[in-house]
Amino acid sequence: MSTVSQSKPMKGKRKSYLLRIDEDLWNELNQWAGQEFRSVNGQIELILTRAVSERKKRRREDTDENGPG
Repeated sequence: MSTVSQSKPMKGKRKSYLLRIDEDLWNELNQWAGQEFRSVNGQIELILTRAVSERKKRRREDTDENGPG
């Protein structure tokens, strides 16, 4: 099991958003969240935060490789 650094706390206001999700996926997220002592909402937020950070990192790397513009 690899260790992943904790994400930074969210800054600013938090938005409420209704999410419809497949029951099987919910159950998987619920189990995963429980293993990491988080709520499902907290687990989803963590996953999304990491995904956005990785996307930004890849975009920066692509820009660095290809040069500006």
